[in-house]
Amino acid sequence: MTPVATPPDLRALTTLRFLAAAWVVLYTAWPHLDVSWVPVAVTKGYLGVEVFFVLSGFILSHVYLAAAGEKRFSYGGFLWARIARVYPLHLVTLFGMIGLGVAATVVGLSIDGSLTDWRALPAHLTMTHAWGLAPISAFNHPSWSISAEWFAYLTFPAYAFVTWRMRERPWVATGLAAAFALGIYALFQPLAGFSLTEATFLWGALRIVPCFALGCALYLVYRRAPIPYAGPVALASGAGALASASLGLWDPVTVLFAGALILALGSLDNAKAGALGSKLGVYLGEISYSIYMVCAPVLLLTTNAAAMATGADDKRFHIFVWLALVAAIPVAAMLTYHLVERPCRKALRGFAERRQNRSRAKATQASSPERVLQPSETIV
Repeated sequence: MTPVATPPDLRALTTLRFLAAAWVVLYTAWPHLDVSWVPVAVTKGYLGVEVFFVLSGFILSHVYLAAAGEKRFSYGGFLWARIARVYPLHLVTLFGMIGLGVAATVVGLSIDGSLTDWRALPAHLTMTHAWGLAPISAFNHPSWSISAEWFAYLTFPAYAFVTWRMRERPWVATGLAAAFALGIYALFQPLAGFSLTEATFLWGALRIVPCFALGCALYLVYRRAPIPYAGPVALASGAGALASASLGLWDPVTVLFAGALILALGSLDNAKAGALGSKLGVYLGEISYSIYMVCAPVLLLTTNAAAMATGADDKRFHIFVWLALVAAIPVAAMLTYHLVERPCRKALRGFAERRQNRSRAKATQASSPERVLQPSETIV
């Protein structure tokens, strides 16, 4: 069967990135809210990272799988595009956290010593700090997931090799990927003493593996034919993910529901996506990486400032103060998106394109039998 033509973008999935980032932000910021209760779904906010990981496998397959399977894939170009996507903002938030730590030390504020623990810096600079190579969970903690993503990018050809060979059996591939994921989750917890979905710096590179594989397999289903009744399936899957998280069920159950949600939203026509396909939703999805990466630095800065202003020693604040602190995160994210993330990505990709064009021009000139000889090449 010939795969269906795919749209240039999957708008509902872009908006879903924002919802996943918002879940992580809520999980991170809730301890600063002066209330005595925490919804179970909030305590499961770390699973927003799993949503990102499954999405990553799905979207990268959407963009690169056919090229990889048909031998049109440039590994170097792929990695450069990924570096252009994640590395500039990673560096800015890394050194931003270091700067905040140094400034706090200078003015005599009590801070977490990990903010200035230089032993972890080489691993952060090479994006290997979620591979068990960082001696301490230092600096911008959420960036561990970018290290995990980098591991998936480096190994993408292996995922593509397996996925492409299963392209005629998409549901079999999805079933195997789900079974593979459940097997890893079931084995990891008794061996490590905690759930793989809670791993960060030590086992983060492994944490992405089952999710990324699931995303690749789910893309095969979409590639064969978007599922029917995508809207109702998306509602049911989203409700299932929310219910499983709210009830505190085994984390992989929520991961599987999230996978079904991604497949359904990917199958949803952009014109029928409603708010998920709106300009605002898509824009928020586009800045979701910035939201995720600036969350910790912004909270560190704003909670300390608010504590100094209000005298709240425990850094827990009234709901209105807390909402102001949380609202500062997307505002900062808009700034980093437009001042750092987007222009740096454009510049780095433009640099690669110019190099590629120069190489092509030289190759064309060298292969032309009528090219003009340079003085040093003149036959005497």
